[in-house]
Order: sequence, then C-alpha cells, then structure tokens
Amino acid sequence: MRTLILGFAAGAAWLQTQASLPPHAGVLLWGIVGAGWAASVALRRHARWGSGWRCFVALAAGVGLGFYWAAWLAQAAMAPQLALADEGQDIIVTGTVASLPYRFEQGVRFNFAVEKAVGAQVPPLIALSWYAGFRDEVTNEVGDVQPGERWRLTVRLQRPHGNANPMGFDYEAWLLEQGVRATGYVRPQPRADTPNVRLAAFVPGFGNVVEASRAALRARILRSLEDRQYAGVIVALVVGDQRAIPQSDWQVFNRTGVSHLISISGLHITMIAGLFALGAGTLWRRSFFTDWQLPLRLPAQKVAALAGALAAFLYVLLAGFGVPAQRTLYMLLVVALALWLGRITSIGHILCLALGVVVLLDPWAVLWPGFWLSFGAVATMLYATAGRTTVPLPQQAGRWRRLRAAVALGAHTQYVVTVGLVPLTMLLFSQVSLVSPVANALAIPVISLVVTPLSLAGSLLPAPLSDGLLLLAHAIVQMLAQVLDWLGARRFAVWTAPAPPMWSFCWALFGTAWLLAPRGWPHRWAGMLGWLPLLTALPSSPPPGQLWVTAFDVGQGMAVLVETHGHRLLYDTGPAYSLDSDGASRVIVPYLRARGIARLDGVIISHSDLDHAGGAVSLLENVQVGWLASSLFDGHPAIEARRQARLPYLHCTAGQSWTWEGVHFAMLHPLPASHTDISLTPNARSCTVKITAGKHAILLAGDIEAAQEAQLLARSMEGELAADVLLAPHHGSGTSSTPAFLSAVHPALAIFQVGHRNRYKHPKAQVYARYGDMGITRLRTDVEGAVAMAFGDNIEVTQYRASRPRYWH
Repeated sequence: MRTLILGFAAGAAWLQTQASLPPHAGVLLWGIVGAGWAASVALRRHARWGSGWRCFVALAAGVGLGFYWAAWLAQAAMAPQLALADEGQDIIVTGTVASLPYRFEQGVRFNFAVEKAVGAQVPPLIALSWYAGFRDEVTNEVGDVQPGERWRLTVRLQRPHGNANPMGFDYEAWLLEQGVRATGYVRPQPRADTPNVRLAAFVPGFGNVVEASRAALRARILRSLEDRQYAGVIVALVVGDQRAIPQSDWQVFNRTGVSHLISISGLHITMIAGLFALGAGTLWRRSFFTDWQLPLRLPAQKVAALAGALAAFLYVLLAGFGVPAQRTLYMLLVVALALWLGRITSIGHILCLALGVVVLLDPWAVLWPGFWLSFGAVATMLYATAGRTTVPLPQQAGRWRRLRAAVALGAHTQYVVTVGLVPLTMLLFSQVSLVSPVANALAIPVISLVVTPLSLAGSLLPAPLSDGLLLLAHAIVQMLAQVLDWLGARRFAVWTAPAPPMWSFCWALFGTAWLLAPRGWPHRWAGMLGWLPLLTALPSSPPPGQLWVTAFDVGQGMAVLVETHGHRLLYDTGPAYSLDSDGASRVIVPYLRARGIARLDGVIISHSDLDHAGGAVSLLENVQVGWLASSLFDGHPAIEARRQARLPYLHCTAGQSWTWEGVHFAMLHPLPASHTDISLTPNARSCTVKITAGKHAILLAGDIEAAQEAQLLARSMEGELAADVLLAPHHGSGTSSTPAFLSAVHPALAIFQVGHRNRYKHPKAQVYARYGDMGITRLRTDVEGAVAMAFGDNIEVTQYRASRPRYWH
C-alpha cells in the first residue's frame, strides 16, 4: 500500500511538469485501474513472483494512477474558460462572496461565486478587486462586502495571467489550484439601472458559513487589537489569514526560521486536538461527574479520539485548508479511525495515508514548498527515531527528571528537523537560518502553548474577558518579536548559496541520512561533508569579456539584470504593485536569492516613474548595493533610502563610462543640464546606457521619447547608437521608437517589457508593427515571460515560458 501511495504522489507530481494535458485522461485512468486489478490478481495466484515484482507493479500502477488522476482533475478544473473576446468587456454578474475579503488601502479583494452572468459565459469562481479610485481618479465607492452575501456587480475580467520568471511564484498555478478561472475588477456604476448592489445579506451554504465565521472572528480580533502592530499575527493564528502581516515582519520570521509557526500549523492543530481529547476523555471517564457510568457504554479512549478529530477538523476549516493543516488533519483522522476500529497502525502508514489523501484531493499541492517541508519534517523525524532503543523512565521517577527528559526529547526533535531539512530548505529557498534552532526553541513553546490558546480563547469568549486575553497574547507576541528581531539582525543569521543542482541536492540528502543514522553508526559527523557542495557553491557568471542580460517579467515596468564575469548591475527596479509589494520584493530579490547573489555592484534607476523606481526602496533594504546612479529628484524615497545606507551616488550624465572584465558601459543620456531643467518630464531625463561585449551590444533606453531620440541622433557619431538588442523605449509607446532612431540603432532583437493587458495599451499597435516592418525580432515579456540573453560569439536568447512550458500557462 505504501509503495502504491508513493507512486501515486510521484505520478501527480510528474503531471505538473507537463506542457500539455494528455487526451482521454478519464478513459486511461480507468484502464490503469483495471490493469492494476488484473495484475494484483495474477500476482496472488502465482506465488513464485516475489515481493520485488509486487513492489514494481504497485509502484508502476501508482505512478499511472497519480498521473492520469491529476490530469483528469486538471481537465475538469480548466474546462470553464472566459472567451478571449469577452476579456475587458463590461459583464454583469450575480453571485456570492465566496472567501474572506482582504481589505487594503486602495480597496478590497475577494473571490466571487458566479450564479448568473449577463453578456458572457463566465467561470463559476472568479477573483475580483474593488478599488476606491479608478484609473482617471473617477470615484468608485467600495462596497462593504462580507462572506456569504449575494451581490450584483458590473465587472471586467481576463483569463488567469501572472508574471513568469525563473525561481518566481507561479500565480497562474495557484489560481488553478484555488479553482479561480478568471480575474478582474468591479467597475464604477456605468448605468443607473445596473448599480453594484447587495441583493441578500447571507446565502445559506456550508462554505459561506465557514467563511462568515472566519470573518466574524477576524473582525473581533481586529476590534480588540485596533492599530496594534502584531494584530495580523494573532489573526493568522486563529483563522489562518496571513495577508495583514507586513513584509518587514515576514523578513524577520524568515531569517529566524519561525515563519512556519505564524499560521495554523500542524503543531498547533495537534495541540488543540490533544487538549480537546484530554478534556473529553477526562469528563467521559468521570461520567461528567454523574452516576451515568458512561465508560461502560463507550470507552473513553474512543470518545477522546472523536473529540480530538472533531476539534482538529473545525480548526483546519478556520485555517483555510492549507497543506500542513490537511496533512495533520488526515493523520489525526487515521489515528482516530484506528482507535475506533481497534487496529494498531504504524506512524509510517499514517504518514503515507495522509500523503495519499492530500494528493488525491489536491494534486497541485506538490507544487508548493509547504507540501515538501511538511511531509519532509515528519519523514525526517520518523527516520531519526525508527528502530532506536529508548529506556523508559520508571514510574517512581521524579517530576524534575521527567521534565529534563521531556526537554531533552524536544531538543533532539528540533535538532533532527533542523538538520534534516537543510538540503530541502536550500533547494527551495537558497538559504538556511543558522539561528533557527535557538529561535524555534523559544518560539515553539511560546506560540504553541501560550499565544495560540490565548488567541483562540480570546476570539471565542465574551467581552471583556476576550479583550484581556487578546491583549495579553499580543503583548507576548510583541516581546517574542523583539527577541526574534535581534536574532535575525545578526550578520550570521542566514547562510545563503545558489539553489543546488539535483546531483548536489541528492548528495546532501545522502550526507544528511548518514548524519542522522542511529547511534553507533561509524563516523556520523562525516555526513556533514555531503553539505559542502550545497553550502559552498558560488553564483554562476559569464566568462571574461562576455555578458548575461535578464529582462524580468515585472508587469508594466522595467527591470534588467546585467552580469559580467565579476560584476552585476541592475537597471531599474520594477513597478510598485501596492503599498507593501513591488517588482523588487516579488521578482528581483527572490531571483537574486535563488542565484546566490547577495550583492549588486551598481544600480541604475532610469527615472522617477513608479513603473521604473517602484521597487527601489525594498531592493536597497534587502540587497547590498555598491553604488546608485539615477536621474531622481532630491526627496525621492530611493534617495532617502540610499542616504540611510550611505551609498555612493551620482546623477546619470552623458559621457560617463566604465569597463568591467572587458565589457564596456557608456551613458548616452541625459545631458548634465537636464537635472536642473524643471520643464523636462521624468521620461526626458531617462538614463540611457549602451553596453558592449565584444562585437555585440545592447541599448537600454528607459522611457526616452521622440525628442530625446532626436537629440541622441544629433550628437552621436555614426554607428555610436548601433546595438544588436534594444530595450524598446517607453515600452513601445506611441511617443517613442521613431523610424530614424530605429534605423540608427538597427537592432536584430527588441524587447518590450510590458504588463499583460496594460491600460496604456503598450506596445502601441503601429509602433509594434514598425519594428516588424523593419525586420526586427520582437519579444514581449507579457507573452514570453522573462527573457535571458547570453552575449558571446553569438547572442543566445532564452524565453522563460518557452523553456519551461506548463499546461496551465
């Protein structure tokens, strides 16, 4: 059975790497079921076929079942589609608010279960944003949407689309897993006869009751902890909603390795289930202090198991059914079922059954780090404790002796999990927290045994008792956060290295297994040698004289990483998406971390527009930078951030140049007088850089427009502007890319960094056609994803979506 389940999970994971779905998945699924049944019958009849054949057949059947089961579910999930012709059209939809709304300064986001649509065929579940302002500052009053309410809304929708970058978050896969097949926003009321209006205060339904309960608990917590710094942490522990925790706090939690605790984790669920089981079992044994003699009717152990399983189920519903929560719930349900049926089962069987149920219900779970970390942690503990002999304490052992034994067991468990997950953590995050053992030793008992029970009690008990408990829980979190902040601020807090290749990861796994082998295994310390390739790897770089350039898919904005043999330069930092999210925090920094790049030698911010400078502050806060060059005005947040970091700074000025390992950089624009000319727009001061590696060159033109293009042509010598690759000026707007300029540059390849269905309609159709008419190859980041170029004897171009195709893209 375990072999079959492991094969099933492997098959489901294999399906998630495919570029397209196999046809007739349902028919093939039932064919494999029939073939597997026939093979099992044959194996029973022929005893000479040993256990090896049985394992092989079970594994092969499991892989086939997992692959086609996942394909069948994927086909069903992707069947509801919004027609391309209906994208961007006004559609009137009626339905219910189907998720916990997330409120932010600009508006609110929520999932919407569609019951009726007028004007288009709309998928049954869509994700909507309702903004307070609308494009041209048109007032748009945001409705007070609550879970379970029925609304009629005028919306504009598009098919699921996300940024596609190496080592980046796959938003399209996440939407598919959630069942969301279209995204969009609520329009201002276009006509008086079709207002955005609430039709019913609550629509009965199981999901609506759950989400409404979560919303009520969250509202109660936020009322009691109004304007408190860590109210979002308390909300996350009670209802699993982590969206109110700012990025600055997540940075501390990640650096100290305690982020797994800032949610409804498996540890918290087990604790709550244990408390309810203990209380129910105790009351049942005492027949609720009556003479009913309840244990004679039903054993107290079974009642305790039922109470614990029910409490775990309710708590997991509050968590939003995340993978760690699912895994714990299924394990507890298997244990409860075994107790009820009188069947003793091993923890290995329980873990495998939980794995099978998670993948059966959600085959996309294998795409996320939480899945691998959750099951990896339990598997590591099983390996490190299975078959180990322990001497039980005698009954007469004192309280302190038992306490020391419990502390020693907890310390050993923390050591095992920390060490065992090092290879997986490096593979998934390219870093490992060195202070994690200390931080977790402090945070686990505080969060699990003190803060979580207080938070739950404060959420459920009546006022004013609830307010006192929640304030106490918050005060404890605040004190814990101060300690974690001090730990995370240490220079040695985190070890970073590039994401390892598979051979290095497997070698590190072998070393970890050796290190955690049973006592008496020879030279267990030698297992750490398996980590050396993992932890000492250096970032890759081009050979001297050659150049690597990566144009990120950051949406409507610019961000380009330029790498020579020994230096790295970032040109622009991407757009600002919201007050706490931008192109640097969501795209650039994760990419640099996965590559093991801890320092940028230089950063150029072409100009002050938010789509170019929106990620500057978060970049400077998270990455070491050698110097900053820009055309920014004094008082810009990026200038203030560089002052705090004491970075060398200079204005971009035509004539500046430098050389790194044989690669020449030349600043072509703006002129020195531009920085004091208040009549110029930020676009007119865009830093324009030409980079030459051998016989090839790339021109980064920022947002210069026709006037600046003409100035460059007037003051440039013949051939000075020529480049093989051109980053299209101003994203291909109608005010740039004049025929004369394109003729002077004469690129073979042009890259348009644009957002999917951006409101500026970049690149403009006539400009995009102009490039094509001149024989220039055109690549768009909203279509191809990130574009990577290697400049050597030739220019090798890699398009991320083409190099890593997935069936949901």
